[in-house]
Amino acid sequence: MKLNERSVAHYATCDSPADHAGFLRQRVERHHHHAHHATSYQRRWFVLKGNLLFYFEERESREPMGLVVLEGCTVELCEAAEEFAFAIRFDDAGAKACVLVADGQAAMEAWVKALSRASFDYMRLVVRELEKQLEEACKSLAACRKSPRRSSLGRKRHLSNPALGPVQEKPAVLENGYCTWGSGGEPGGTSCPDRDGGYSKPPPLPPRRRSAGGSAAASPMPGLPLALQESPVSPDTACFSKLHSWYGQEIAVLRREWLERQQRGNL
Repeated sequence: MKLNERSVAHYATCDSPADHAGFLRQRVERHHHHAHHATSYQRRWFVLKGNLLFYFEERESREPMGLVVLEGCTVELCEAAEEFAFAIRFDDAGAKACVLVADGQAAMEAWVKALSRASFDYMRLVVRELEKQLEEACKSLAACRKSPRRSSLGRKRHLSNPALGPVQEKPAVLENGYCTWGSGGEPGGTSCPDRDGGYSKPPPLPPRRRSAGGSAAASPMPGLPLALQESPVSPDTACFSKLHSWYGQEIAVLRREWLERQQRGNL
């Protein structure tokens, strides 16, 4: 593979994000006379960008010492005198393995994982798998679009004649969690739809207020007009707010009298 040295050196030191970086010790073998081999490990700063593994003499170095192209290779753990060692082995029989040593177990696993995913062959497998998933998703979406949609929200067909069109139901008006009297689906407003779609009786009427003597009708409240002293409790009551306003009149009168007493006391 022919590489432009200047372009590669610029790519190694430019601001483009790195896929992985860190210190590793690289095994270096030196050949001496009389076929004597000496093995040593040199600490280098490694930077992985795409399928290119650069290594520098120092972290602040502006020019890489070397480059490993991660194609046609496998990354695997290896047995070495140093702990946490792994090797990059190439398919060519004459190519030498690149043995690297990490500082710990976590760093070794992270490097092996990153280097194993850096090759073009791995990316090609990932793209093929994604294309397969996309094709299956498109087929599933097309099948869903062809199937008829069924929707029964707010629609019921006539029980006597199914051939008739759906009946639109008027939604029930709720006040304080209850259907208001007169807003039910039945004529006359005597019932309300429940959660199961059926009809239930309206909430019971509140009892009439009793006086201290136990009589059914309360004594007239002083300070209230006669038109407002009559209780609105009847089957024709339209909503709960009417009842609330009527029963609150007594409290309003008492509060007004209390405020007047307070003002007179301050004078």
